[in-house]
Amino acid sequence: MKREKPSSTIKHALLILLLLFVAQFTKVWFGNSISPLQILLPPTLLISQGIGTASALSWMAVASLIWPVPLLGLGTRLLIASTTSIFLAFQAAQMRSRAQLLQMSILFPIGALLFEWILIRNTKGITSISIANSLPNVESLVSESAMLIIILMFTIFLIPLIENTFGLLTKARLMELADQERPLLRKLSREAPGTFEHTLMICGLAEEGARSINADIDLVRTGSLYHDIGKLHAPKWFIENQDDGINPHNELNDPIESASILQAHVDEGLKLAKKYRLPAQIADFIPEHQGTLKMGYFFHKAIEKGLKITEEDFRYKGPIPKSRETAVLMLADGCEAALRALGPESSDLEASNTVRSIIKTRQLDGQLDNSSLRRSEIELLINSFVKVWKRMSHRRIKYPLHSAKGSF
Repeated sequence: MKREKPSSTIKHALLILLLLFVAQFTKVWFGNSISPLQILLPPTLLISQGIGTASALSWMAVASLIWPVPLLGLGTRLLIASTTSIFLAFQAAQMRSRAQLLQMSILFPIGALLFEWILIRNTKGITSISIANSLPNVESLVSESAMLIIILMFTIFLIPLIENTFGLLTKARLMELADQERPLLRKLSREAPGTFEHTLMICGLAEEGARSINADIDLVRTGSLYHDIGKLHAPKWFIENQDDGINPHNELNDPIESASILQAHVDEGLKLAKKYRLPAQIADFIPEHQGTLKMGYFFHKAIEKGLKITEEDFRYKGPIPKSRETAVLMLADGCEAALRALGPESSDLEASNTVRSIIKTRQLDGQLDNSSLRRSEIELLINSFVKVWKRMSHRRIKYPLHSAKGSF
């Protein structure tokens, strides 16, 4: 589970063990009177959505292998249930809305019903009468499938409660949080429009970067949208929102205080994340996208003024990125302004060297030490950032304006 999703916590492990316990209890309590499909499919759906396909498959394998009741007449049905669960584990991990999950909760039981119906039609060739008699008839199969649909739908309706209780973050939840009409994102677009536009540009870079290294694209996209919400506390102190050309840092003329204001956008962001009940995995993007980076501009200003300071006074509090996803955002955030500063006549090599230089600086500063990013992935990120830059800065044909009536 940790290999598939490094951000997994003890709560997630407890959820998996709890689901295994419930499955075992159900097997013992109901024996052969309950279909293996009804035991295996709902947890597989939940784990696949919240953690990932590999974890769901592992859970299903363990739950199938430790069946505590005799498998007389159940072996073939268990094989069908396991096969259906495998398909479900792969499909559920791709589902990005609860509507799709509801559709799947109907289609998969119907598909399993057809499999088992084919099995019953071929029971004439079974030599053991006891096994043949233990197989369900068509009427019981239909009722089992109907019950399975109800159980799967009930599981889907329980997912929000399980998300909150165990800190689970499903793809459907990520898509809901990424809706730009949500109150916090609408507030950001109204009160800090420059930051919001900056966020959307970083989102494009980070999403392409995550795709290139097979990181969690939905998590990166959603985390990117919320990473700078702390700037709502004082939008005008950040250059992207200073449309009147007045920079209050110049009037303040206090590098130490300016550094405190920059740190405050992280602290205030965490407060807003708590107020709006953002999941912990999303809130992690707020401090980790800055890590313990140095506020170089104000650090040098303080040196010029002869102030008694240390470099640590001008570093963000961190922590440094603990996952590939937050590391991708940090690198995208660092490269966005530099790439925008390149003119349309700049070459791909210039853009690549710019990105490489910024990433190398982050590496030498130790910002990527806990992110588990590999060297090969760094190269893929560089290429993906340059690819996005090319899309953003492509040259347009300059159309002449004609004064003639009817011309365009």
